[in-house]
Amino acid sequence: MKKHFCTCTVLDCPHHPTNQEMGCDPCIEKNLEQGEVPACFWINVQAGVVGTTKYSMENFSKFCLEHLEKAKMA
Repeated sequence: MKKHFCTCTVLDCPHHPTNQEMGCDPCIEKNLEQGEVPACFWINVQAGVVGTTKYSMENFSKFCLEHLEKAKMA
């Protein structure tokens, strides 16, 4: 069987592809229902997602802008 490409490091999540056999679908479905952005997106922007407790689309937008600004300064 081909290994799934998932880059998410939240391995204890019941929706993670290593914990069920439906790939990313359960994760995406849960996040869409809750108006959130999957952890793999956050991790792709910044390796450490520290201090974030609300994973809403609005907070993700703010997170992206903050970390893109820091990357420009570096």
